[in-house]
Amino acid sequence: MKRFNTARFLEHKAGVAGAAILAVAALVAVVAPLLIPADALDVTRVTDAPWQAPGAGHWLGTDHTGRSIALLMVQGAGTSLFVGLTAAVLSVAIGMLVGIVSGHFGGLLAGALLRITDFFLVLPALVLAIVLSTVLPRGLGTIVLAIGLTSWPSTARVVRAQTLTIEARPFVERARALGGGHGHVIAWHVMPSVVPLVLVNATLAVASAIVAESTLAFLGLGDPTRISWGALLHQAQLHGAVPQRAWWFLLPPGAAIVVVVLAFTLVGRALEAVVTPER
Repeated sequence: MKRFNTARFLEHKAGVAGAAILAVAALVAVVAPLLIPADALDVTRVTDAPWQAPGAGHWLGTDHTGRSIALLMVQGAGTSLFVGLTAAVLSVAIGMLVGIVSGHFGGLLAGALLRITDFFLVLPALVLAIVLSTVLPRGLGTIVLAIGLTSWPSTARVVRAQTLTIEARPFVERARALGGGHGHVIAWHVMPSVVPLVLVNATLAVASAIVAESTLAFLGLGDPTRISWGALLHQAQLHGAVPQRAWWFLLPPGAAIVVVVLAFTLVGRALEAVVTPER
């Protein structure tokens, strides 16, 4: 198994470019909202005219209430990235647990876990997320839960396959012959081989989670108290940005989603090339 090597990662120019984009996005999401005045996005205090085209006063124009699209984009970056990261962590954690347990222990437990995994694989993840978001109380936690609970099966399959491969190696058999228990085998032999693949899968899972959050928010199933890029697209559609020909209300959030998802994908592919075993 190839260990992660920074020098090898830097050889992948697309991955480095993706990492740079993500660093800028993270900086904007964390630091920029602290610099926004408290009343800048308050619809009761905004004095600018609605539907202003991009110009010197507002680089990305204004929305239907007169709020700056640029400030809304900055505010929404934190929500979109937070949901993407937390939902991906939840998804990968469930998938890793199911994959290791089913691959290591086998028997009836593995059979039951595989049937559950197959059930989630057959049903469309987005449809399940929409159902959960509709049934459960509206909020950011519900979105994270809905995405995380419906997108783990692919990780479980990858982790299970890697677990079975590692446990078939002679050194694992020797460890068991010397008295190594389940905890020893999993912690010292399975986990070191599984974690690099999980890291790659997690990077790609964040991209999928951001798209899922944007889709749910666009459908009006997001947190109504939070601004996100998907919520901006929902507001643009709801308040007639197309009839108003306000392309500046539609293009920036859509472009931000595409760019950030592409950046996570590029980083994930670069990590995959670094940690994938040699053929």
